[in-house]
Amino acid sequence: MIIVTTDRIEGKRIVKTLGLVRGNTIRAKHLGRDIVAQLRGIVGGEITEYTKLMAESREEALQRMTERAEEMGANAILGTRFMTAMVMAGAAELLAFGTAVVVE
Repeated sequence: MIIVTTDRIEGKRIVKTLGLVRGNTIRAKHLGRDIVAQLRGIVGGEITEYTKLMAESREEALQRMTERAEEMGANAILGTRFMTAMVMAGAAELLAFGTAVVVE
């Protein structure tokens, strides 16, 4: 599966547009990570606990989006984007979306 943020893939021709695909995950803060994050917030620096949480969320959302594209018969996803939204205090959704296509 080719996944790009652009609207085309150099050297490939789009032969079929299959439509919107998306994958999402909703994650809540972990009490242990939150305590460490608050301590890091006091002394400064990167909050690696949240960096890791967001990286895991992005990978999960991408995987779910890819699975949906494969189910549709796509071999590429164009215009891939990410969005986040707060769902409730301490929980956020990460959404990956793009256009599933067949390229040759």
